[in-house]
Amino acid sequence: MAMRKIKKGDQVVVLSGKDRGKQGTVLRVIDNGKVVVENINMVKKHAKGNPMQGDPGGIMDKEMPLDISNVGIYNPATGKADRVGVKTLEDGKKVRIFKSNGEVVDI
Repeated sequence: MAMRKIKKGDQVVVLSGKDRGKQGTVLRVIDNGKVVVENINMVKKHAKGNPMQGDPGGIMDKEMPLDISNVGIYNPATGKADRVGVKTLEDGKKVRIFKSNGEVVDI
């Protein structure tokens, strides 16, 4: 499997849509090219309660997936969103780098 440019736990900036400019942490990456970001793309979900399981019904807020192309990884050096590239080090290890300044994205 190829190295993912955006992973769970990354700080990202939303590039387009109603939440443009907002920052958040990636909660999960879905295989079809979508990401779920904390407190971004919130929708109201009407849930029916289930007394057998003790679920209360009502209207809940929930994060919906965004397309991975609509988020950019946050670069602390520039304070802006950045693109990600993959570079192979001398020891053969692959690392993600910021395209703007070539620094390694380390977690």
